[in-house]
Amino acid sequence: MYTLEKHKKKIVNQINKILEKKIVKVDDLEYPPNPEMGDLSLPCFSLAKKIGKSPADIASYLMSEFDRGEMVKGIKIVGFYLNFTLNKIKMTEGVLNEIKSDKNEYGKNGNGKGKRVMIEFSNANTHKEFHVGHLRNLCYGDSVVKLLNANGSKVIPVSYINDFGIHVAKTLWAYKNFKINEKLPENKGYFLGQTYVLANTKIEEDKTVSQIIEMTMKSIESRKGEEYELWKKTRQWSIEQFDKIYNELEVKFDDTFYESDFIEKGLDMVGELYEKEVLVKSEGAVIANLEKYDLGVLMFVRSNGTTLYPVADLALAGAKFDKYNLDKSIYVTDNRQGLHFKQLFKVLELTGHKEKFVHLGYDVVKLPFGMMSSRSGNVITYEDLREQLVVRITEETKKRHKDWSEEKIKKVAHVISVGVIKFEMLKVGANQIITFDIEKALEFSGFTVVYLQYSCARISSIIRKSKVENLEFEVDFNTLLEDREKNLVLKLAKYPEIVIRAGEKYDSSIVIKYIFELGQMFNDYYHSVQILSAENKVRNARLVLLEQIRQVIENGLQLLGIEILEEM
Repeated sequence: MYTLEKHKKKIVNQINKILEKKIVKVDDLEYPPNPEMGDLSLPCFSLAKKIGKSPADIASYLMSEFDRGEMVKGIKIVGFYLNFTLNKIKMTEGVLNEIKSDKNEYGKNGNGKGKRVMIEFSNANTHKEFHVGHLRNLCYGDSVVKLLNANGSKVIPVSYINDFGIHVAKTLWAYKNFKINEKLPENKGYFLGQTYVLANTKIEEDKTVSQIIEMTMKSIESRKGEEYELWKKTRQWSIEQFDKIYNELEVKFDDTFYESDFIEKGLDMVGELYEKEVLVKSEGAVIANLEKYDLGVLMFVRSNGTTLYPVADLALAGAKFDKYNLDKSIYVTDNRQGLHFKQLFKVLELTGHKEKFVHLGYDVVKLPFGMMSSRSGNVITYEDLREQLVVRITEETKKRHKDWSEEKIKKVAHVISVGVIKFEMLKVGANQIITFDIEKALEFSGFTVVYLQYSCARISSIIRKSKVENLEFEVDFNTLLEDREKNLVLKLAKYPEIVIRAGEKYDSSIVIKYIFELGQMFNDYYHSVQILSAENKVRNARLVLLEQIRQVIENGLQLLGIEILEEM
């Protein structure tokens, strides 16, 4: 149990003892909006209703009966709130020592212990471009994996690749007719994405092409012939591209599922559900009529016999639980698929599935000049974005560090570029639109990962300049008397609660907001006090405080899959 939680529990236990009832919970304690009001606050409104006294009377009674002991320095009534000021020395000693001891483990908990959760994300399409919209899915899914792991769950990250759809037929048709004689580039997955854009352009020019593409799709689904062999070869090009991207962004999957592997099983299930009248025919198509649940209609098989996504989704859902014995299966896709998953989950429920299914949706990524579209080619691909970032970061780093080796500059450029991509995709809640502006994303000031990485590098620089070989000495916590120091310690103490709340809400932006505020508090502190020139005891205590600030920022960034740097 972390220091702040211990203090909260002691306060709550004593209040319940005074009231002779267990009616106050730890979660009832709040944080006052102004540090001058205190460190913790108990609103007395709900107590008034439960006990039958006025909030003012309850607050006054509790204050008169409360034994402060070593833990609480002061109590005061502010309006209908009972506010507590904690013992600064005890808090500082407890918090800094536990961060120093736990290091990268600080903030983690066992709330989800024993729970097996699968998270399916990065559901990219083969034969199409991998653009910044896909990056939001990849970064969001990976951050949820890390959040739930930090909260003690056993998380199984998987990817589900859509390698069997009409988009594939479009790309292969265009490749055969316009690109087959071209020299293939090194990045063949990127080449396929450009071919897909060409296909859509040609379809707009000649509507009759759609019928040919439908024939191509049927040929692929037959799993024999020229188109099927071409599909197998080109599919691998996309898979190799995805693997390269995952490696560069350090995203790992325990398993990868492919739509093509589940079509046949899904069609068998469609037949079974049709016989049980869970599915019905409508104008030649096979559908689930979910109108009585206000969920409309979900189509499984078109009237021309070609399949749609739900066919494979149906088979995959069951296979996940059979193979991994899950407590929960989470799907990460954009918000536009929200209805699809409500429909799918309802069909699964009607077939007898009792397991817990969750859809995590997210909004779109825009460019500064408007929306993106794979069909039109109006996108920033992952490769284009990464190259732009690396070039700009490399140029800036060379200006700042003319003596650095090429290898060191390359390493720094890689870490910062990956950090920028992930931070920009996660810094707002999933239901907010992201406008990816590369100019703002690289600013050293403002709400950016560069600001946080530079803050950590600054702390490392201060510690190096101190020439203190290690910080494993005894700290005189009585020397940390500044209000800013007390506020920093209380902020550090709140980090474990942030990890819990972010995990419960599947929201890494909660972590980002917290570490950014911590970074701001550090920079204000750095500019307001003497550190290296302070008297030795004070200097040493402040160096330890700075080291733990860096540790907590690093821990928060790790939950986003972002590294810190010793120098920038």
